[in-house]
Amino acid sequence: MSHAVPVDWRSSPAVRIGLSLSVATGLYGISFGALSVAAGLSFWQTVALSALMFTGGSQFAFIGVVAGGGAGASALGAATLLGVRNAVYGMSMNALVRPRGGLRLLAAHVTIDESNAAASSQTHPLEERRGFWTAGVGVWLLWNLFTVVGALLGNALGDPARWGLDGAAVAAFLGLLWPRLSAREPVAVAVVCALVTALTIPVLPPGLPILVAAVVAALLGRSRRRGADAAGAAPGRTEAGA
Repeated sequence: MSHAVPVDWRSSPAVRIGLSLSVATGLYGISFGALSVAAGLSFWQTVALSALMFTGGSQFAFIGVVAGGGAGASALGAATLLGVRNAVYGMSMNALVRPRGGLRLLAAHVTIDESNAAASSQTHPLEERRGFWTAGVGVWLLWNLFTVVGALLGNALGDPARWGLDGAAVAAFLGLLWPRLSAREPVAVAVVCALVTALTIPVLPPGLPILVAAVVAALLGRSRRRGADAAGAAPGRTEAGA
């Protein structure tokens, strides 16, 4: 397999991609900070959530459940389910980036959608590492900076619905989800899970609908994998692939 020749970091495509992702994603921090204080969290709780949890989808899910009157356990459960994907990223990124010593902890903390995407889009090992670190550290810095701005603005603005910020969480979720809807199957799963969520919202406590939708998505994924395994084990397929 041929790899692209690595270039100076100032003209590195991986660095450019990482910086672009950092700016685009970091700006979402404003809406998170504003919505978090509006949901009832203090300024410092909001800042700590961004610095320590540091996974946008989970953070929006957490404050969404809290704002809806859900229990802390439901909020934590929703956030954890959405954050599981980072553990999956971590296994592939550890083999790709190969951090050593204390960098392992930092690499684990900045393993998110953006750092995974920036590294995976490259073919040379050096560019893979540049993409991972640029996007991971860049998003962390800007996400936390704009979280502080959003939390301060949120206290000053009052009710976020007056400024349309109540829809920012939904827009942020769609922004994270949209790049992944590139085939029929993920679109179908997203539609089914949206319907499940819409149908269960009136009858379940806040926080539980998203957990039910996550279970449905997992069952659909498991069913598809079994179907693929069964097709691969069919006699005709085996002979053809031999």
